Amino acid sequence: MKKKIINIAAASCMVAMQGVAFAGDTTLSVAAPASRFYTPEIRSYVLASNADTVAAGQQRELATAPAKAEFEAPLWTASNAHKYMGLGTLLLVAATALAPKPEECETGTCPAERDTSGPHQTLGRAAASMAAATVVSGLVVHWNDVHVADGFSDPDNQHAMLGTAGALLMLAAVSKAPGGGHAGAGMLGGIVMGAAVKITW
Repeated sequence: MKKKIINIAAASCMVAMQGVAFAGDTTLSVAAPASRFYTPEIRSYVLASNADTVAAGQQRELATAPAKAEFEAPLWTASNAHKYMGLGTLLLVAATALAPKPEECETGTCPAERDTSGPHQTLGRAAASMAAATVVSGLVVHWNDVHVADGFSDPDNQHAMLGTAGALLMLAAVSKAPGGGHAGAGMLGGIVMGAAVKITW
């Protein structure tokens, strides 16, 4: 009997304590826990935006983006070297024509002691050598631009053929000098070379 009273008393105490514990409960809150880093100014993520806003943002980015520098071709390339050599050939031809000329050997028999180191002779040899180098460099650099099937009407073919003919005429003039008539071959070679340059200028 004593045991039953103790059990009943213990059960009553437990029920009373349970009531006290639930009395302090409040309604369940689903709000985010308070944090010391939280401020009301923090905005939520924007998952979608108005098209006008996006367009305005893109225009702002374009306005503030630095302008891209225009492409500038390098000053020294293999193609430019060929071009400069051609122009140099024309300058040497002009200088050869203006330099003081020795008397031509009309009979083709010049004295052995004849001076061949004057400015006219030196410039003539330089012009012919430069013309040959120009033709060789053009064939190396622009080999794929020349097509026999296109015929003489193609500007690249005209340039190649006239340039080669001009160089051959200048080399013939140098090999014939100081014999009579070499000046005409040299001048004609310079003119033909100038026509070749003009085609692709």
